[in-house]
Amino acid sequence: MDNVTSQAQLRFEQVNLFTRLKGNQQGYPILQDISFEVFPGERIAIVGPSGAGKTSLLRLINRLSEPTNGKIYLENQEYRQIPAIQLRQAVTLVLQESKLLGMTVQQALAYPLVLRGLPKETIHQRISHWTERLHIPSEWLERTEVQLSAGQRQLVAIARALVIQPKVILLDEPTSALDAGTASHVIQVLTQLSQTHQTTILMVNHQLDLAQMFCTRLLFLQQSRLLANQIASEIDWVNLLNSLMQTEAQAAEEWS
Repeated sequence: MDNVTSQAQLRFEQVNLFTRLKGNQQGYPILQDISFEVFPGERIAIVGPSGAGKTSLLRLINRLSEPTNGKIYLENQEYRQIPAIQLRQAVTLVLQESKLLGMTVQQALAYPLVLRGLPKETIHQRISHWTERLHIPSEWLERTEVQLSAGQRQLVAIARALVIQPKVILLDEPTSALDAGTASHVIQVLTQLSQTHQTTILMVNHQLDLAQMFCTRLLFLQQSRLLANQIASEIDWVNLLNSLMQTEAQAAEEWS
């Protein structure tokens, strides 16, 4: 693992993301004027009502999307100067719905490490370590995607990210299909990882109780804008929950 530095690990400078219309014309805003910094070892919860741009923000960080304008930096290097493969070795995204691409769990966990040319013993040690930490039974290793429940697939996807040992982990609703006990354990494992190895973690999560347990800082998005960037200890979590519920109710009323 890399040593912590005093510099921002991630930096957004006035980033905008708009849809593209026919003829490459600029469409409606997905994210507007987003600026923030993330430092090594921080645990960032990204919250906001549906459609606020949370997943789109993660996709920008992993370069699955490109900003319409503005700049993104990883350790002071502008994103467009970093080859995508190199970037994704340092920044790993776990989507809410992850696929094993026809592999067994064992093969899926080993695949990114094989691509990096790691020795078989190292691959075995990493898989054993993280499956044990996440309480993944050994009998799962020979199962394929169709033999796993949605929650089991989520847990495997998290393990696949952890065996890579990236500098930054991006999680999109990683506990949505997990039972309460497993979700709490995953949050504890991620918290320990950030504390012991200075791994930076950004997590989108609608479950505010887990976000509160997890985060050192919170980014609040609404209507494509970053409305709050707060230290966890300064957040009024009850008021935040009420605000989110009210916003979601208003959106539902508008749709109906």
